[in-house]
Amino acid sequence: MKRHQNLLLLLAVVLLAALPLWLVPKAETGADGKPVELFAGADNKARALIGPIAPDYRPWFKPLLEPASGEISSLLFALQAALGAGFIGYYLGVSVTREKQRREAEQPAEKSAAQGTEQAARAD
Repeated sequence: MKRHQNLLLLLAVVLLAALPLWLVPKAETGADGKPVELFAGADNKARALIGPIAPDYRPWFKPLLEPASGEISSLLFALQAALGAGFIGYYLGVSVTREKQRREAEQPAEKSAAQGTEQAARAD
């Protein structure tokens, strides 16, 4: 029973990952004859708008590595976002755990100090 559930869950994950990519309609050509990128980001749109506004604009520097397509660029951006979110989540988890351990370490010390004060008061 458990094995069948795992296989069904694995199949569902694969389908959820593959079906959207398979069902996306093919890109049509734009007015300029180039294929329209489905997953184009704001950088490409800004680059297209800068041309008519400032025709003599020159970028300050060129990228060291140019991705082969917009989809790969989007993938790299998503990977960067996932790594950043993982790092932040790890840092927050470590911080919360350290604070919890610090509080737990202080509680026995406070209890033993309170017991020592109580015993001293009884002795008087």
